[in-house]
Amino acid sequence: MKLLLTSGGLKNTSIRDALVGLLGKPIAEAHALCIPTALYGHPQGSPGGAWRFITGQSGCPMCELGWKSLGVLELTALPSIGAERWVPWVREADVLLVEGGDALYLCHWMRQSGLASLLPSLERTVWVGLSAGSMVMTPRVGEEFVETKPSITGDDAALGVVGFSIFPHLDYPGFAENTMAHAEKWAARIGGPAYAIDDETAIQVAGGKVEVISEGQWRYFGA
Repeated sequence: MKLLLTSGGLKNTSIRDALVGLLGKPIAEAHALCIPTALYGHPQGSPGGAWRFITGQSGCPMCELGWKSLGVLELTALPSIGAERWVPWVREADVLLVEGGDALYLCHWMRQSGLASLLPSLERTVWVGLSAGSMVMTPRVGEEFVETKPSITGDDAALGVVGFSIFPHLDYPGFAENTMAHAEKWAARIGGPAYAIDDETAIQVAGGKVEVISEGQWRYFGA
């Protein structure tokens, strides 16, 4: 699987160009599934928020980019319908667009649904994460990003698909706890490689290579 881990979606030309490169085709020729699940686990999540994400009205560009086709994959529904139905849907998709919200709630349902165990076999698929949709791929999110305490997973551990953690929405207006000073303290507690990224930045992971794509601000914290 190829990853494009964003803080605020496909916000700028550089990030969108990176996506096209990962897809190997124009967006207009790609089939997408969007996953709103994480939003329902967040204390501020709502049906209206999910609708805005799916319809491209959230302010975080993902679903509204002119895909050849776009469907909704709700992970909480998958255990009740059987893998023989939903696995082909995922395999046929070129890209999975994963909404933000509660990363650990998303992590739980990726495991419960079976999607987490399917990921290693999705070699050509592109995962585009938005905030929590990116953080779910990391080893830990940090106590600061455990949205509901105690967390549904019991700690702050996520899937660990990548070897670094992500502090999203760096210096976002109105997010008083998302300053670089707070990111430094968060990184010290994480105890492993980590990035702080703003909404104009993404981290691309493909072929074993990690690359920062940015028209904004970011910082790497070593182990």
